[in-house]
Amino acid sequence: MRTLNLFLLFFFLFALNSYSLPKCEGSDRLEWNNCEGTFTLEKGRDKGDKYVGEFKDGKAYGQGTYTHGKGPHEGDKYVGDYRDDKKHGQGTYTWANGAKYVGEFKDGKAYGQGTYTFANGAEYVGEWKDGKYYGQGAYTFPDGRKYLGEWKDDKNHGQGTFTDTNGRSTSGRYEDGKKVGRHVEINY
Repeated sequence: MRTLNLFLLFFFLFALNSYSLPKCEGSDRLEWNNCEGTFTLEKGRDKGDKYVGEFKDGKAYGQGTYTHGKGPHEGDKYVGDYRDDKKHGQGTYTWANGAKYVGEFKDGKAYGQGTYTFANGAEYVGEWKDGKYYGQGAYTFPDGRKYLGEWKDDKNHGQGTFTDTNGRSTSGRYEDGKKVGRHVEINY
């Protein structure tokens, strides 16, 4: 059994090594292709931002970590998939204030399924489109109130159920974040 475990460990380590990309060479990242490297912005508004990960055709492509240095997003960090220098695929974006998004990205924005946890404890779990709540989702307020239903452009829009802190629920239609028409109390 011990020999089998050593063999499996060796095989696993060899497999990991055989698929890793070579280290990027040269100082011009635009020439980096199919390699792993580190790039730090030297000037401009985002001076000090750092990307560590995979490159293709001079752009972040594949797995990587982007850490914001000084500037408007200081202390924020993204770990996940990239395509053409943009967040694309699965990833986690953590803000310096403690907020966090875990989910899918497309062309640099939240898109698909994801969970956003606010610094104050509120949470949205559901569908996203172009960085906004869109489709089916659940929003839980810090005090425990909850909205479960349809969303459009970050607002409850369509059929939904709102539950208050006492556990009472009402169901009905919403448009642009406001109740529309009659809402019915639901008894569980």
